[in-house]
Amino acid sequence: MDLLRVEKELKKRLCYPYRWGRKQSDSWDRDTNFIYKTYTFESLLKKTEQFSQELRDYALNRWYNYWSAMVAEDIFTSHDNVEANKNIYDKLIDFKITDIPFDHKTSIFPKGFGKPYEYAKEHKKELIQWLYENQSQEGRKHLKNRLFVVLYDGLEMQHWKMKSEIIQLKSSIDIYINNFSTENLCKLDFGAGEVLSDIIWLQKGKN
Repeated sequence: MDLLRVEKELKKRLCYPYRWGRKQSDSWDRDTNFIYKTYTFESLLKKTEQFSQELRDYALNRWYNYWSAMVAEDIFTSHDNVEANKNIYDKLIDFKITDIPFDHKTSIFPKGFGKPYEYAKEHKKELIQWLYENQSQEGRKHLKNRLFVVLYDGLEMQHWKMKSEIIQLKSSIDIYINNFSTENLCKLDFGAGEVLSDIIWLQKGKN
């Protein structure tokens, strides 16, 4: 995947308001499934020009989040010790790192966590538990191994924009994978066996 091209396209999204308007729904997902084969932001705007404002916002957000996630997974699986899951319909596993399966989830630093970013970095297990309990309540909700990429842009509180910082994302993922150790994983138990998890931090201007 051409990372520079994707970053350029994603950044074209930044000048448009990031509004959801409504929660994820099957009907709106069906109406916007063209995002999976829409490779430029100009093409996306053209395909959505007749949509209502709410549906257009929904399509722009889905496109932006999808391609950011696809790039992240491409970066992960470019490493020799990471194996992509060939079953694209598997909602529990995106890839394996040294034979340990993980679902990958990119998340903005959650305001609902109620504690500052610096605290979260010092208490990552506490944030991980919060993320498991409070995010992905739809089809991807599960209590299996998960690797989080947490985005934080500082005082501007526009964390979603960090999803377009692909080159910085690559640097953070590369550093993490090159230094991967099972000893650094957090172990949690939600009552159905041990879960392994960790966080890759992506802060504006830092690796």
